[in-house]
Amino acid sequence: MSSIAVRRRSGRGKGAGLGLVAWLLGIVFFLPIAWMALTSFHSESDAATNPPSFGAALTLDGYREFFGTGGGASPWPALINSTVASGVSTLFVLLLALPAAYALSIRPVKKWTDVLFFFLSTKMLPVVAGLLPIYLFAKNAGMLDNIWLLVILYTSMNLPIAVWMMQSFLAEVPVAIIEAARVDGARLPTILARVVAPIALPGIAATALICFIFSWNELLFARVLTGVVAETAPVFLTGFITSQGLFLAKVCAASLVISLPVLAAGFAAQDKLVQGLSLGAVK
Repeated sequence: MSSIAVRRRSGRGKGAGLGLVAWLLGIVFFLPIAWMALTSFHSESDAATNPPSFGAALTLDGYREFFGTGGGASPWPALINSTVASGVSTLFVLLLALPAAYALSIRPVKKWTDVLFFFLSTKMLPVVAGLLPIYLFAKNAGMLDNIWLLVILYTSMNLPIAVWMMQSFLAEVPVAIIEAARVDGARLPTILARVVAPIALPGIAATALICFIFSWNELLFARVLTGVVAETAPVFLTGFITSQGLFLAKVCAASLVISLPVLAAGFAAQDKLVQGLSLGAVK
């Protein structure tokens, strides 16, 4: 009995140690966000001090300048453009990736592993390598500074990783349930919507959140292919960085506001996200 008690105590000690390490790592990763949030409430002169002044007076000047109350440009068109481009492209990705992943997992085609590798290999090309051809295409097609061009680009960019992720999720769906639905006369759209999707909902939520984050944070294509009409939030944020003057507090305020939609989406889907990632999407 004494040896069992010693083992239990050692196991509890290891668990407490791992918990402490996890908390320390969490705090380390959270410190830059906390620093950014604190700096956003400082004046520009206090934010520019080195070392930083933690006890400086708090102010909302950075947020006022970001929202254009001081006469600057309003961020709402850029935020709306980012929401449309990210949301619509994520919806298109899910609509296209679900049947593709179904064909590769539940009813696999020949050499389906080669198909998955082909999907993943499209992400190996540097994004900047395709910038000029896409720019010339958009220019000749009259789609420069068009939000729907970004929707098409973000859909094509996120579709490979979405198919790769959802294939592993759909592989966990019991084939017997699908066969039973097929025997009852259900067609493929009904099977996907009423049988496969509810079972794989955590994986679908994880895929949607990751695609939304990738689209929301994308800067290169949005910077080159948009101007005033289709300007997105990351492009709007870069406008605060100038070669003269102080802008640190304003940039921190803008960064915090632009990050809130992604943080809110992650918080709302955290349960489904954890369940989905635990199914083996990230390996």
